[in-house]
Amino acid sequence: MTEKKNILAIGLLSGGLDSSLALRIIQDQGVDVRALTFHTGFCFADTRRADRRKDKSRPLHQGPADAKQAIGDREIPLEVVDISDGYLQVLHHPVHGYGANVNPCIDCRIHMFTLAKWYLEQWGADFIFTGEVLGQRPMSQHFRQLMLIAQRSGLEGRLLRPLSAKLLPETIPEREGWVDRNKLLDFHGRSRKPQMALAEQLGLDSYPQPAGGCCYLTDPEYGKRVKELWDHTEDKDNLRWNDYILLKTGRQFRLPSGLKIIMGRDEGENLFLEQYAKEMIRIEPETVKGPVTVIEPAADEGRIRDAARVTASYCKQPESGTAVVMNVISGDSVRQITVEPYAREEIAAWQIN
Repeated sequence: MTEKKNILAIGLLSGGLDSSLALRIIQDQGVDVRALTFHTGFCFADTRRADRRKDKSRPLHQGPADAKQAIGDREIPLEVVDISDGYLQVLHHPVHGYGANVNPCIDCRIHMFTLAKWYLEQWGADFIFTGEVLGQRPMSQHFRQLMLIAQRSGLEGRLLRPLSAKLLPETIPEREGWVDRNKLLDFHGRSRKPQMALAEQLGLDSYPQPAGGCCYLTDPEYGKRVKELWDHTEDKDNLRWNDYILLKTGRQFRLPSGLKIIMGRDEGENLFLEQYAKEMIRIEPETVKGPVTVIEPAADEGRIRDAARVTASYCKQPESGTAVVMNVISGDSVRQITVEPYAREEIAAWQIN
């Protein structure tokens, strides 16, 4: 049997319960482990943290806090790889299509695992492991898809799924004795109770709530916003990363003129828009409390006034229907306009979700 101390495995670590358990299972077999986390930019946790931060000098993405927490005090090197720039090509042109929303899960896995194979070769590692569970995800974790992903990424035989390994074909690490197949598991299906029981057994008492994943692309409400954007875009490949960032926050409207409005709902979202929509026209109330709204930088005066009226309808006015003074901010230019708010009933049909 090959000496395990000479074996190096790369764990694809999201920081969720499944990948945390997979890491423990492999490391506890005496295998040296390095952790790899890919950052697509569509993670719930990163954006929610960014929404609520008040220090605008801090970046939007704070890094994989959950992955770092999953490692804890175990001395495992963690490599964080930001793949957000190239990821839009995967989103726009998935060979294997979308799931229930705008989630290209199979192509996403192939993309990540292909990148992971590069690290396997660069680091001289022997195999890669993940926290995937057979049958857990409706699009990407059935038997056929798991095999397809391993094959298309070039990792066939060297991609181990410890939580379901006993239900899957034997891999090179098992065949070569680098890991003991008898100590791997046969988890399957969508229930997380077996994982939670194992976590308790292993003393893992701090992990994200194991439900529903963490990707915006699987979220129905976010998916509606993406599809609406695509419906009003001639060529998806002309969209920028910021276009997708801004879909994550605020109330969103499409006016009859075709103008898109994004409006903050609280202080955190207002700050978010102030920082991440600097190239856009910003509209905010001068004399009363209310939201920040952003619109396209090329909007004409009529559209600016329409956006200001929509914004005014969500301001805290002393009397219903009172005219509101609004600041219109474009780059270093600030001017004021006074508008009558729309009635909420009038604009309800314009709200995307």
